[in-house]
Amino acid sequence: MQEQNFQNHARFVKGFHFVLFGLLLVALVCSIINLYQEAQEGEGLLEPTLLILMVVCVTLTAWYARVFALKAQDRAIRTEENFRHYLLTGKAQSSSLSMGQIIALRFASDDEFIALNEKALTENLGGKAIKSQIQNWKADHNRA
Repeated sequence: MQEQNFQNHARFVKGFHFVLFGLLLVALVCSIINLYQEAQEGEGLLEPTLLILMVVCVTLTAWYARVFALKAQDRAIRTEENFRHYLLTGKAQSSSLSMGQIIALRFASDDEFIALNEKALTENLGGKAIKSQIQNWKADHNRA
């Protein structure tokens, strides 16, 4: 497996992000064209309308399946990083940190975690800024 760093840590699942959503886009466009053609011919509009609704429902299902999984994972990351902070400092992590900041700090090694944590709080660094300052990247190959 390739070593993870700031440039390559983003994860895309080709089958989900590109194939599934590409096919859903094609299905939506085709179903809208079908509805338009049926409307021009004066045919029944129930089936083409139902087809559009089904494509929209499947798209929403796929979208929310992704969002719900990420939210659950974010809750686990918040707990893990709070526990890590507690182990390293004896104190709970500040509740002022945003989820994006906590996720970014996840990639910092223990040696730079505390300093970056404090810098994120005092300078209100965003996730991308935090990640770009990490010297010793701690890979996370399990993030969905």
